[in-house]
Amino acid sequence: MSDLLQKLESISIRFNEVGQQIVDPDIIGDMDRYVKLTKEYKDLQAFMDIYKVYKDVMGNIETSKEMIELEDDPEMKEMAKLELDELLPKRQELEEEIKVMLIPKDPADDKNVIVELRAGTGGDEACIFVEDIYRMYSMYFKNRGWRVELVNSNEGGTSGYRELSFEVEGDGVFGTLKFESGVHRVQRVPETESQGRVHTSAITVAVLPEAEEVDIDLNMADVKKDTYRASGAGGQHVNKTESAVRLTHIPTNTVVECQDGRSQHKNYEKALTVLRSRLYQAERDKKDLERSAHRKSLISTGDRSAKIRTYNYPQGRITDHRINKTMYNLSSFMNGDIQEIIDALKIAENAEKMQEGTSV
Repeated sequence: MSDLLQKLESISIRFNEVGQQIVDPDIIGDMDRYVKLTKEYKDLQAFMDIYKVYKDVMGNIETSKEMIELEDDPEMKEMAKLELDELLPKRQELEEEIKVMLIPKDPADDKNVIVELRAGTGGDEACIFVEDIYRMYSMYFKNRGWRVELVNSNEGGTSGYRELSFEVEGDGVFGTLKFESGVHRVQRVPETESQGRVHTSAITVAVLPEAEEVDIDLNMADVKKDTYRASGAGGQHVNKTESAVRLTHIPTNTVVECQDGRSQHKNYEKALTVLRSRLYQAERDKKDLERSAHRKSLISTGDRSAKIRTYNYPQGRITDHRINKTMYNLSSFMNGDIQEIIDALKIAENAEKMQEGTSV
């Protein structure tokens, strides 16, 4: 039996074990455990589907080889050779797919996320680009059926936003969006530019896996809470009471603000979620730095200062600098058609992991 078949056989045994556990009344009564097991069952189902196909292909290959070796009839021998010629590429294709599936997943990949957009160099133009990127992501999320909720916003001087943060909920959100973190650069002629010159502006994008209480040990004695009157989005009601919340994690001087909810309680809960997520990501970044001592990841999610993508409006071009991929569909890209670049980044990540034999 091949190594891959052995691995799939082990997964099959676990699949059957989990299948029995999720119908156990004691486990059904333990909601946390039941949810984890049903998720594991769903993940293992994909392996079972490909296991059946791969097992059949391997069996047919053995049968064809036996026929070629033992069959006396020339026609039957030729048929077996033709079948083997079709089966061998199929086996190779399946094995590559299985190897990718067996790459250990980042445990945070299935988490919801907090996305933080901040204007960088470029003044008003950077603020406008924050709004453009938010619109781009929002249209992509809508196509994926994901839910988006605004957490905090600070408007720009004339238009756009200096800062914008929002929560995204759905299946596999962090695993899909994590490579969006970094500096996004835009090259275009601003509306206020009378000479028609192209300006370069930049914003930063941070994609944080949404941390739960079990993910981060947060001592509330280390958290200072301030309230103030909100301004900007949210309607007139936000100015009547101190509904906005600012949390400061004293040991790390991490500051989180939330003012877009209608109540102080809701803003506090959202701010606490963002604070946990930032501290959780800081721990992940620390581990990434430790790992990078012996390997340099091309598409690391830890470096927020790395220029990852350029949006060039005069040429209608998007270039992702990490994988040297350029596309000339800027208009549709800014309307949420970003799946191609996300898929390319995932392929690059998988190739990197397979080459180095390491996991996230």
